[in-house]
Amino acid sequence: MTFYQDLDLEGSGRRLRLETLIRLRWLAVAGQSISVIVVALWLDFPLPLLPSAVLIALLAAVNFFLAVRFPPAHRLTPAAAFLLLAFDLCQLTALLFITGGLANPFAPLVCVPVIISSSLQPVRFSLTLGGLAVAGITALAFTPFPLPWFPGTLLVVPPILTAGFWFAIVSTTAFAAFYSYRVSQEAAELSDALAATELILQREKHLSQLDGLAAAAAHELGTPLATISVVAREMERELGSDDRFREDVQLLRSQSERCRDILRRLTTLSTEDEAHMRVLPLSSLMEEVLAPHREFGIRLNLVENGERQSEPVGNRNPGILYGLGNLLENAVDHAREEVTVTVGHTPERVTIVIEDDGDGYAADILQRIGDPYVTKRQKDERAGGLGLGLFIAKTLLERSGAKLTFGNRTGDRPGARVSVDWPRARMEAKGAK
Repeated sequence: MTFYQDLDLEGSGRRLRLETLIRLRWLAVAGQSISVIVVALWLDFPLPLLPSAVLIALLAAVNFFLAVRFPPAHRLTPAAAFLLLAFDLCQLTALLFITGGLANPFAPLVCVPVIISSSLQPVRFSLTLGGLAVAGITALAFTPFPLPWFPGTLLVVPPILTAGFWFAIVSTTAFAAFYSYRVSQEAAELSDALAATELILQREKHLSQLDGLAAAAAHELGTPLATISVVAREMERELGSDDRFREDVQLLRSQSERCRDILRRLTTLSTEDEAHMRVLPLSSLMEEVLAPHREFGIRLNLVENGERQSEPVGNRNPGILYGLGNLLENAVDHAREEVTVTVGHTPERVTIVIEDDGDGYAADILQRIGDPYVTKRQKDERAGGLGLGLFIAKTLLERSGAKLTFGNRTGDRPGARVSVDWPRARMEAKGAK
């Protein structure tokens, strides 16, 4: 089980906030009111003023009730949000129905509730609302109410033009809703993946701080262990001539001394060795990355280009260790026999190249390798997983200043190739020699 399975990927953070919907509705009330006033009083077009005013007042009354009844930070459940958006859609459709139907220039606004739903609501609610919108648009095509126009003039829209209006509004609704849904899904996936990245980084930092916890444990256990040693010596002196307890007392003393030695080594690790544990030469960093993957039946070849005496010495970075470890783990998982890791450094750059002799990356995967939840190398089922972990590794390495390049090996040798390249100044610790 991976740690990010505990994340709530469908969490309440994506629920529609009531205050946002209320503000949009007040904007709709203002816009509808201004439109009716301009058409009826300024342009003096014949308009069913009373029914229009009732529909606008109904929307305003419901909005006022919601604003008073619930706190501004209240987030709607998907079902409640669907009901409110369906109400908005029906109110707008009714207002358009009595003011000319599809001939009304404001008819495309029918798509707005569907777009809002597709960006935040579950798919089943958005599809239902979309079906309701299509039904409403179809009803608008058969309205008996004429478009408000100059008195004494009846504006008749040809049926073919009405059909064109219907098709244009339906296609606009579908396209805008789908686009909004895709953008929202990608943003949510990226947000969830970045949250998982932060958790991984915190976990790695926590592991790197365990030496401090060991020192604290050694300090706390030192006093009671010293007391046990003193009591054991007293018991040995008092019972030294008694053969029944001599071996037990000696065992107690020897084991207490052993515990003190262990605690002393822990204390030394977290004090004397702490400085060199905080920094790592490049060769030591690579050995730490390679060590956990040597026992899986895949041959690991480490090729070093550059003199050991001039290799960079950098701070111990949990993000780099995890990121390189994940890339190497993917290479081992997909390799047939061997994985080659080439390490090079110059006065300006540090480069690590990881190559395996597997099937390599599929062309469609290479185009999306920077996205979270890319799940396969190849299209066949034997390829194995390549999902969120790779995105996390890429993000952590890029945060350290690295540039990653994914590709396939050239020539007769198949397999994947990942290049990680840093400016040397980003890898080297200040003051390191």
